Amino acid sequence: MSVPRKPEQPTARAAATNRKAFHQYEVLEKLEAGLVLKGTEVKALREGRVNLGDAFVRVENEEAFLYQMHIGPYGAADRENHEPLRKRKLLLHIREIRRIMGLIKLKGLTVVPLRIYPNREGRFKVEIALVRGKTKGDKREAEREREAHREIERAFRTRQKVGK
Repeated sequence: MSVPRKPEQPTARAAATNRKAFHQYEVLEKLEAGLVLKGTEVKALREGRVNLGDAFVRVENEEAFLYQMHIGPYGAADRENHEPLRKRKLLLHIREIRRIMGLIKLKGLTVVPLRIYPNREGRFKVEIALVRGKTKGDKREAEREREAHREIERAFRTRQKVGK
C-alpha cells in the first residue's frame, strides 16, 4: 500500500476554493491530482473564471473525472471556446484511484475538490478530498466553535488596545 501524495503548497494564490465543502462535509483525507484541460480553459483559469461550488469526483472504469466544475468562457476565444460544465479527467495513479474506489464503496464516502491552483511549472492542480457529510448537529457545533473562537480573538484585541 502506498502513501498518498500530500498536496504541495502553491506558489501562487489559488484560482478557486470550495468553501461550501468545508461547511457541508467533514474532510477526512486530502490528495493532489493533475487536471486535463483545453487551452481556453487554462487561460480562463488564469483569469479566475472558475467555480467549484457544486463540483464532485466520480470514478468510472478506473479513471477519475471531475464533474460540475464551471470554467467560464475565455473572452478572446470566439468560436473555439470550451464547454463550461464538461467533465474533466483527473490525473491520479491507478493505486490512488483504486483506493478511492474502495473507500467510496465500503465507507460511503464522497470525493469533492477543495481548491484548484497553479503549481510551479504553471500547470493547474486540484486538491481533492475524501469527505463524509455533516449532519445538522455537526454544522451547528462547528458554527458554535467558530463563534467562540471569534469571541476569544475579539477579547484579545480589545485587551491589547487597552494595554497600549
